[in-house]
Amino acid sequence: MKRALVTGGSGDIGRAICLRLAADGYEVLVHGASRPERAEEVAEAIRAAGGHARSLCFDVTDEQAARAALEPLAAEQPVQVVIHNAGIHDDAPLAGMNGHQWQRVIDVSLNGFHHVVQPLLLPMMSTRWGRVIAMSSVAAILGNRGQANYAAAKAGLHGAVRSLARELASRGITANVVAPGIIEGSMTEGLFDREQIRQMVPAARAGQPEEVAELVAFLASERAGYINGQVIGINGGMA
Repeated sequence: MKRALVTGGSGDIGRAICLRLAADGYEVLVHGASRPERAEEVAEAIRAAGGHARSLCFDVTDEQAARAALEPLAAEQPVQVVIHNAGIHDDAPLAGMNGHQWQRVIDVSLNGFHHVVQPLLLPMMSTRWGRVIAMSSVAAILGNRGQANYAAAKAGLHGAVRSLARELASRGITANVVAPGIIEGSMTEGLFDREQIRQMVPAARAGQPEEVAELVAFLASERAGYINGQVIGINGGMA
């Protein structure tokens, strides 16, 4: 049974990804940051449905904490699918954005990618099969007012993943980016009303977390072995 790690696995999109991967037969490692009970709730839901899951909690911005949590797991059994879904917003126009707002958002999305993925690569490479998927955003492609930090962090993932894809393709490992648009859930609740969404999104609706999870599950599968180094939007036609 292959193992899959999902960072930010207790959020709306993360939960949907965890449940979908579990349905595909993976043992799912559900990561949470500051609220381990939420990650454990997702793991318990998977186990209750007959799947295999465990929860783990660490701060992805802390390299040593990430290594301490992940290296023993990889030594026990390589993690062959890594979904870096952890991310935060701290919005402000750049002219009024302080250094903490800028740094914190980049720490979670971009530095967190390194802290989580790097310790897992050599064990993954030893199996000659793997999938690395980073969750980005349409904001990294189009930009968005008040989100220079978020767009910069997510756009940085594009370059990191494309480079990783070139480094590991000969080892049977792919690396791709999924860039959602407006997806229903707690991170977008109250930001847009229905009419705004109709004007912004050609599909005239917000996406569902489960739709994002279907794309991620495909990229994590054997069927996607020749898809590598790509940024794939799921945004209803916004970009």
